Amino acid sequence: MNEKVREVVEFENHFSEFLKKQPEKVQNKIFKIIEAIETLERIPGNYLKMLFGTNGLYEARIQLGSDIWRVFCFFDNGKLVVLLNGFIKKTQKTPKNEIEKALQLMQKYYKTKKK
Repeated sequence: MNEKVREVVEFENHFSEFLKKQPEKVQNKIFKIIEAIETLERIPGNYLKMLFGTNGLYEARIQLGSDIWRVFCFFDNGKLVVLLNGFIKKTQKTPKNEIEKALQLMQKYYKTKKK
């Protein structure tokens, strides 16, 4: 088992709700990507990509065959990746409503953290 370079945590339960609905093969692939995010110093762009113009929102990218899943996350204090909502990608572009939902969760995270 590789040494962790960052901790991955979930904000609320959006991610686990999404995960539960996925087939086991997809869950395993998602766990592999999360493990890579936790243990690799430099995360490959095909695993994690920053969304342009979103103030630090990233999408973890999971692909199995021709199917594509995305899980939104962001860094907090450099080490912490907070997993937000996920969805199955059906179009070339990431749907705006999914990005909006993730950005709202991100704002909520920082608000609750301040308290």
